Amino acid sequence: MSATADKARYFLEQSVPELKELERKKIFTPTEITAIARKRSDFEHKVNARGSSPTDFAQYAEFEINVDQLRKKRVKRLGIRATIHNGQRRIFFVFDRGMRKFPGDLRLWMQAIEYARSQQARKKVTQMLTNLLRLHPSKAEIWIYAAQFALDENGDMTEARGYMQRGLRFCKNSKDLWLQNFRLEITWIAKIHARRRILGVEKNAMKEEEIKVTGDDNMMMLPKLTAQDIAPESEQMDKVDVTALDNLEATPVLSGAIPIAILDAACKQLPGDVDFAFKFFEEASSSYNLPAIVTIRTHIDQVLQEMDAQAWQSCASRNISFDDHRFPSALREALANMNQGLARTKQREALKDWCRGYLEAWEQADMDPALLMVLQSKLQSLA
Repeated sequence: MSATADKARYFLEQSVPELKELERKKIFTPTEITAIARKRSDFEHKVNARGSSPTDFAQYAEFEINVDQLRKKRVKRLGIRATIHNGQRRIFFVFDRGMRKFPGDLRLWMQAIEYARSQQARKKVTQMLTNLLRLHPSKAEIWIYAAQFALDENGDMTEARGYMQRGLRFCKNSKDLWLQNFRLEITWIAKIHARRRILGVEKNAMKEEEIKVTGDDNMMMLPKLTAQDIAPESEQMDKVDVTALDNLEATPVLSGAIPIAILDAACKQLPGDVDFAFKFFEEASSSYNLPAIVTIRTHIDQVLQEMDAQAWQSCASRNISFDDHRFPSALREALANMNQGLARTKQREALKDWCRGYLEAWEQADMDPALLMVLQSKLQSLA
């Protein structure tokens, strides 16, 4: 008997007690038990063969997932309290064998992690992410996934920051990792403000329509509740210390100092990339309209103006369409920034090219003649 058949027989023998229990409790019929055993035998011979692939393990795990889901439904329907053998353990065992044999296959790793997340097995997910990052530390998307899991599932911002910071050590030039780190901090600021507003400790509570994500229509608005709504009798007992709130507003988390530090570090690591720096502004513009975010946007605008003459067209005009009612004011801001830029540099040609580009686009779009006249006048002054 070959080594492949010996391994397959060994693993099949381990599943015999489970199959006997399923048959004894009449969860599956004898015919179904035979079919499951035959299918497992086919998969075991396939995955233990010399020419096996990650797809074989993925298909084997998918089969076990389907069997376990059917088992759960029948256990619930028949009113069986519990079974000794757990299908989840066998599924993880199949995934572990596949990941040990093919450690470089990311699709198999992610399939195993997604299954663990669906089963609320957070410790198992953390363990698999740790092993995966040890094998693939240069994959920026894995660091991003790990940070998002730490924040979304575990609610641990410290752990999420740890993943991001370690990821940036290995992937210093990953633009996506820098942007996701920036987005993570902005999201955390918005969550803190939302929690404080619900608890009624927000010093300057903003209007409900201002605390929203302008770029996501699926964002569910939080109810406008206060501490008095939840416990009116506690109003006199628990008074908010205004001085303490002022100190809290000045912390690096709520003042926007951390996102600004991330932006400065990113621009230092990737100097001169105006488009990359502008993505930070777009990220902040599509986020929550909070005081800290306004401070961040102002800092990004200053960074852009210092980086390149082309950035003086203003972030406001670059992400507002021609037919938007806000465009005239954005154009006015752009021209003001251009004047400031001319005071610090002699790169008039870059500014001329920008004006010509807008003039050509506006003439084709049949824009307001008054706006065309303003920009033509500006182009003549640069000559």
